Amino acid sequence: MNIRALLVGFAVALLSSSYLVVAQQPPAAPQPAAPQQPAPAQPMSFFVTSVGLGNGANLGGLAGADRHCQALAAAAGGGGKTWHAYLSASAANGQPAVNARDRIGAGPWYNAKGARIAQSVADLHGDTLEAARRGNNLTKQTALTEKGEASNGVGDTPNRHDMLTGSQLDGTAFADGADHTCQNWTSNGTGTAQLGHHDRTGGGNTSWNSTHASRGCSQENLVATGGAGLFYCFAIN
Repeated sequence: MNIRALLVGFAVALLSSSYLVVAQQPPAAPQPAAPQQPAPAQPMSFFVTSVGLGNGANLGGLAGADRHCQALAAAAGGGGKTWHAYLSASAANGQPAVNARDRIGAGPWYNAKGARIAQSVADLHGDTLEAARRGNNLTKQTALTEKGEASNGVGDTPNRHDMLTGSQLDGTAFADGADHTCQNWTSNGTGTAQLGHHDRTGGGNTSWNSTHASRGCSQENLVATGGAGLFYCFAIN
């Protein structure tokens, strides 16, 4: 009996000492979190043309303007996408009007630095009350050329903030019978072109796509109102 009691006591003492050893161990140090990888930059799907065609508002029609967008994008490494100019055209010669908003795909669109310009066509144009309240992200700082460079605006020399659009605020063509597109982008003489401001400054409103009309369609007249025959290009895919 004494030996049994001695063995039981020894076992209890051994278990107690093991518990104390475990209890006195310091807590395990927390493992550092794995570093988060930066999100990959979005490929360019929007830009302001760095140069115009040099022939006033005669762009060779919508097709010629699209070719200019495509060529500039390809030179900057973005030729794998299909590019369209943000331009409206009036109904003429039995052909229906063309709305700029219908030519640019569904979005989203990003500039050459990966900054998002707008999520969708509705977001770009403020189609809903919420979208209009929020506004798109097109400003002088984000309206970059295909080279990733800022385009001159108010306060720069020369000012080149006028963007050819031929469009109303909602991105549709005018239907009043007047010429707002320099004869559907084939004239460098008679007519006028509706313009927007990429820097959202001047002209009586802050519209990026429909601020005022040009003095005329010649290169000289476009320059005189603060432009250079530049326009917006969007990737449609």
